[in-house]
Amino acid sequence: MNSKLIRNSFLYLLILVAVVAIFFTFFQMPYGNKDVPLSTVIEWARSKQLAKLDVQGDTITAYREGETYRSRKEEGSSIYEILDRAGVKTGPGGVEVVIKGASGVGNLLGLFINFLPLILFGALLLFMMRQAQGTSNQTLNFGRSRVRMFLGNKPSVTFSDVAGVDEAKTELQEVVEFLRYPERFTALGARVPRGVLLVGPPGTGKTLLARAVAGEASVPFFSISGSEFVEMFVGVGASRVRDLFDQAKRNAPCIVFIDEIDAVGRHRGAGLGGGHDEREQTLNQILVEMDGFDSSTNIIIVAATNRPDILDPALLRPGRFDRRVVLDLPDIVGRTAILKVHAKGKPIEPEVTLDTIAQQTPGFSGADLANLVNEAAILAARRMKNSVSIKELAEAIDRVIAGPERKSRVISQKEKGITAYHEAGHAFVARMLPNADPVHKVSIVARGMMGGYTRMLPQEDRYLSSRAQFEAMITVAMGGRVAEEITFQDITTGASNDLELATRIARQMVTRFGMSDRLGPRTFGRREELVFLGKEIVEQRDYSDKVAQEIDEEVHRLVQEAYGKAKAILTEHKDKLTQIAKYLIQYETVEGEELQRLFTSPPSEGEDVPVLTPGPAPTPAPAAAETEPERTTAVPRGARPSPAPAS
Repeated sequence: MNSKLIRNSFLYLLILVAVVAIFFTFFQMPYGNKDVPLSTVIEWARSKQLAKLDVQGDTITAYREGETYRSRKEEGSSIYEILDRAGVKTGPGGVEVVIKGASGVGNLLGLFINFLPLILFGALLLFMMRQAQGTSNQTLNFGRSRVRMFLGNKPSVTFSDVAGVDEAKTELQEVVEFLRYPERFTALGARVPRGVLLVGPPGTGKTLLARAVAGEASVPFFSISGSEFVEMFVGVGASRVRDLFDQAKRNAPCIVFIDEIDAVGRHRGAGLGGGHDEREQTLNQILVEMDGFDSSTNIIIVAATNRPDILDPALLRPGRFDRRVVLDLPDIVGRTAILKVHAKGKPIEPEVTLDTIAQQTPGFSGADLANLVNEAAILAARRMKNSVSIKELAEAIDRVIAGPERKSRVISQKEKGITAYHEAGHAFVARMLPNADPVHKVSIVARGMMGGYTRMLPQEDRYLSSRAQFEAMITVAMGGRVAEEITFQDITTGASNDLELATRIARQMVTRFGMSDRLGPRTFGRREELVFLGKEIVEQRDYSDKVAQEIDEEVHRLVQEAYGKAKAILTEHKDKLTQIAKYLIQYETVEGEELQRLFTSPPSEGEDVPVLTPGPAPTPAPAAAETEPERTTAVPRGARPSPAPAS
């Protein structure tokens, strides 16, 4: 870097000197007061007014009456001949003439000026050659990998900073130990695993775990993203793969981490263009390099992806990726450990128990929990507090699930009442169903795109869901719509998301889980992803039109039965529905013990129920605008324990 700066500085200085020389050569100032013509000097010599003449080259310096004057003679002529032709006597009794040698600086300047065009041309040629050389270097480096190497001398992340994935840490700890103490394993005939594939949903800590491996290992750690291999130019990706593995072999034993390997490792031949595009050639080079290691080369490839289903089978076979480490969403023990890791260095009040926060966050990933603790700290700082309390953590949970409160949104009392009865319907139906999850919080405060929400929490982490639980989910989803209908004798658009959720669960019960007595224990349709169309998923029908009609009828039956069950519950306990709704209208949010007391207290009597009166026809809204935010039943990312999709 310094040598390049010096070379460039010298070039720029040379150009500056050339410009200054040109300026003083072609733009000299005219004669000043002390510069006189040669004829005047000769005339002064004739009249014996000169005491002395100094001649240096073609420059004449005349001394007259204590003043000094400058003049110039013709190049190549002699001053003695000029004075002799003018009848001026030189020497004793005449004008004293002193001949001085030419100045070295003047000669150099004259030589420099004479060769100035050649110098400028050479400087321009040198500049062009350096630019071409820089472009050539960039071209030659274009095929080199952009891998980053870490030596692990000062690890920023270690295994102690990773929680909730104990099995994955154990697997990777073995990898680190093999690189540190290979003789312990080779003595038993074990060989180094070629590759470890980290698989899991987004936010489960795949990249963090790879950084921990870099911190724990005392060997070089190379990190690169899968997207950095692929370029639009042919052969660049394969060249970068070769360069990466060449660097790894020179630094063996080492670990190479490829993040988001699905960017380059997708199934070959799945697109419309066949199997000869640049990405597939890059994948071919990866396959060759991974399979070409010697048995003595201690290089381990660690890759991460959240879409293992689209990876090429040749990439997943033993000998390339020998191990597949699954990082799932953490359970309650893992969530508690993750919260403890992210709570380090933050002033948490003593009465806050992280076990309680972990119970309220089923289905949260490690990234969600890190965001939750950070949001709580931000809220505490915004409220000018010195520590984080349970209020900030509870508020942070709602912010992560549904977004911040929309305090600036102004709604009428009529819409507030509709929202209150809608959410009260969800909450009370869930309370009355034995297979529904317990209600944790009910609010009519708008968050994100939701006008209100009812949050339910399972009592324990769930990995299997029964038909009774699915039917309870559909019934709870119908509770809001039924509450509006029996209270106001009309319905609104607030239940659109609830209807979508109920229909999706009912269809999955019939087509995926075989939970229909009428159609029997079988699945209907095969879901396939069209790779060349992005994430578009199509269903391949393996059933007749008659069966399709029966599926629709069965889905309709499940939804209608749930609707009827919710209507029967709310009609029988309409006074209780009204009590909960009026509490929400007054306080807007209820949770915890106050919610349980509201469920168990006797209903109040003698209060009027608001009536929804039809208003004027609404003005049609633009196509891109939403007419009204949906009021949903919020299940906080807790769909992970259930096979059903998240609401």
